[in-house]
Amino acid sequence: MSKNDNVILNEDIDFPQVRCIGDDGEQYGLLSSEEALKIADSKGLDLVLIAPDAKPPVCKIMDYGKFRYQQEKKQKEAKKKQKQIEVKEIKLSVKIADNDINYKVKHAKEFLQENKHVRFRVFLRGREVSEPQVGFEVLNKVAAMLEDVANIERDFKVEGRYVNMLVTPKK
Repeated sequence: MSKNDNVILNEDIDFPQVRCIGDDGEQYGLLSSEEALKIADSKGLDLVLIAPDAKPPVCKIMDYGKFRYQQEKKQKEAKKKQKQIEVKEIKLSVKIADNDINYKVKHAKEFLQENKHVRFRVFLRGREVSEPQVGFEVLNKVAAMLEDVANIERDFKVEGRYVNMLVTPKK
């Protein structure tokens, strides 16, 4: 739970009757909001509304600060275990020489071995914008060189002055 949760606590709970559960799982049954709050206060804990739509609403007696801390800790752990995919970008031009393409493809292969994705971008200048086929030709040369080590997204995307191709490492 994040800090901006809409959690109803303690005195904000104003239902005539609530079903109350203790922090140890103990069932208190149906109580008035005031009675449930008195029980929570006597234990030094919070009364938290956990099911407002239930008939009657369900409240739990717990240490809300500790609960929120544990939830945030779980979220941080889950975030650590997520795998971040890094995308490296390699820029090309329409008039690029073959040895320059070879050099850039060599770098792309290194990135792919490190399990990174690679985006190739061909920049279109001037009149080249009206004919993106010239960019497709450059990307087809690159794709042919990378077929053995990468999965290639063949549907090239034209975005403004760029023609893009995404390459992912083969499993």
